[in-house]
Amino acid sequence: MNKIHFSIDCKNIFVILAVLFSSYTFAQQTYIIDNKSHFWDRVQFGGGLGLGIGSGYTDISVMPSAIYNVNQIVAVGVGLQFGYLASKNYYDSFVYGGSLITLVNPIPELQLSAELEQVRVNTSYDATSYRPAYSDNFWNTALYLGAGYRTGNVTIGARYDVLYNERTSLYGSGFMPFVRVYF
Repeated sequence: MNKIHFSIDCKNIFVILAVLFSSYTFAQQTYIIDNKSHFWDRVQFGGGLGLGIGSGYTDISVMPSAIYNVNQIVAVGVGLQFGYLASKNYYDSFVYGGSLITLVNPIPELQLSAELEQVRVNTSYDATSYRPAYSDNFWNTALYLGAGYRTGNVTIGARYDVLYNERTSLYGSGFMPFVRVYF
């Protein structure tokens, strides 16, 4: 299976982060939440899109989400996840489900998160010279604990699935970097 790989060294990462956060003082978003705020004034929408294409390999994902800002420190929300993953002459896989998320910002620049994800995985494997075609359908549960640097509407960080099991988990690793955006 041939995949497109990108190589970024530490110098390039530093330059990218410097550019992203150079406008920090202008982009910082502050929520003034009082008891008189209406429900929809406290709701933010966001999510993620993913696209990976290689030689005979396709990975497409759409993950919309919404959070409710309980106060300036805590937000809770829900998300949906839809994905398609395929490897030519090997398998096709559909992933769909949802998640619950809690975000805590002890200081404006630091965001801690806990996310419970439940997804259904439907995979069809193509026949090969050494095995017949077959399907594998299962539920995958993940509990991610994460931390990130927040500036304005954007948080960049990493999360870890504390329920990760190498043999049964959907993903190849329990550790995942993320970029989270809410408007």
